[in-house]
Amino acid sequence: MPISPYGVLAGRATDRHREGGTDSPHYQLFLKDNGGTTYQAPVNVLSSVTPSEVLYLADDDFRHPVTRLLPPAGSGWTPLGSSAGSGALDYVRGNLFTPSLMRPLPPDRPGVDNDLSDFLDHYVERAIADPTVAVYVFGQGFGRRHSVLGRILRLRPGRASRSASAHPAVIGVHNVHMNQGNVEKFRPEDGVWQDGGLLFHLTAEARWVAVFLAFQSQAWHTDDTTGHTLAAPGGPLRSRQLEAPLRIVAARIGAAAPGPDAESITLLNASPGPIDMRGWQLADGRGHLRRLPAYSIAPGTTFTVAGSNGFRLSREGGAVSLIDPSGLKVHGVAYTDEQVRQVGWTATF
Repeated sequence: MPISPYGVLAGRATDRHREGGTDSPHYQLFLKDNGGTTYQAPVNVLSSVTPSEVLYLADDDFRHPVTRLLPPAGSGWTPLGSSAGSGALDYVRGNLFTPSLMRPLPPDRPGVDNDLSDFLDHYVERAIADPTVAVYVFGQGFGRRHSVLGRILRLRPGRASRSASAHPAVIGVHNVHMNQGNVEKFRPEDGVWQDGGLLFHLTAEARWVAVFLAFQSQAWHTDDTTGHTLAAPGGPLRSRQLEAPLRIVAARIGAAAPGPDAESITLLNASPGPIDMRGWQLADGRGHLRRLPAYSIAPGTTFTVAGSNGFRLSREGGAVSLIDPSGLKVHGVAYTDEQVRQVGWTATF
């Protein structure tokens, strides 16, 4: 079954601890909410499945509509529904980042800025030093009674106050990484809209920073209901190199007057050959589909597709995904309300 409870922890970073030389090292992050409750967030820096180095990506200027759906800063643990529009994360469907930009990093090694713990330190230590930085940790909540987890994560006793939290059973968050497309051993934890991650709101700069983590053994094509790895004739679809020949490059989100051209998506054929769009589809942030016309796009050219009654681009922010004829998502973009300028402008990606 999917991980439970899934949600987000909103707090202020107060401390951190780097583990080294263990069978299951974690980067231990400690936070406090507005009521003084202390929480622990153990972040995996090494996988138990080969290849063991964890995939990492940081976006220093993260712009995505999910930031408008988060609970107030410092509010502690908030459960999230595993669905689009709930504030939950999904690495495959949420268009949070380009998976091919992730890179594997060792957990901890001598030197500066050469391992995963170093890169986490870069953001966490700033958050510890600056109390105005709001931290959001996505993943699975855990309680003190989870003794097995406690032994693995080396929980610090007596650090959580039962009286200050609306959810006293939750004293921390783990599985702060992708939680779908797992190998057989961890397949029961698969699910959609339940991925982990770290968001830092640098309020003084009005800027968001996002950190995303995944295991190299996880798949990037997963079932829309179960989150299990999709299979193909050649085996599981585990590649994260999603360099699609057909890509979304622009969107017209709302126009001065209603009509068939009020919303549109512009596609680019980046490949050296023509592409027949027969069988391709677009999906909006809620999963509504727009079938593309049976038209061949010449190499290096664009094609603009008008919106439809079901397929909608919200001016409050949203996402658009491109689905190939086999039903696989091959490209996706997201936009915020700030990127939707004046009525009639076209946003580019």
